[in-house]
Amino acid sequence: MNLPNKLTILRTVLIPFFLVALLCDVNYGGFIPYGNWIALAIFAVASITDMLDGKIARKYNLVTNFGKFMDPLADKLLVSSAMIAFIELGRIPCWIVILIIAREFIISGFRLVAADNGVVIAAGIWGKIKTAEQMVMLCILIADFGSVFEAAADGIHLFENVLIYLALILTIVSLIDYLVHNKGVLAENDK
Repeated sequence: MNLPNKLTILRTVLIPFFLVALLCDVNYGGFIPYGNWIALAIFAVASITDMLDGKIARKYNLVTNFGKFMDPLADKLLVSSAMIAFIELGRIPCWIVILIIAREFIISGFRLVAADNGVVIAAGIWGKIKTAEQMVMLCILIADFGSVFEAAADGIHLFENVLIYLALILTIVSLIDYLVHNKGVLAENDK
């Protein structure tokens, strides 16, 4: 097993540790002091492995079918797990998380159809912006600055809500952009 695939597996293995640290944080009635900061460190390491595995695989020609399958799956598991945890913690409305995860299912299905037709669809600029914004949003939510800076909690929570709704807007925009630019994939399959 090559290094990029090991990094992908590491990202997947880190998810339960991230969730335990986040959900068992003292601030949320748990038993782990500084659990949110531990969770943030784990999330950051997992996110960095996402960036590294692809770069290493492409640079050293280590792209494998396992990596093509597991890398996007590991990414979706990490982000979806974090967002679902924030539903449990009352930090993100479930309908927003459902829409964001639904977009991921739609795009994954679309890519499967494209791959079946021998077409590889690269991530578009809106998808990359959406992903970057989601990672920033999740890091801010994990850090939970409102509990640290109680005097500024209202402003911090407002900022967090702006990031959540911006993630939702970018999710919808990136989905529309993706479908518009790749509508021919489904049409080819209908023939």
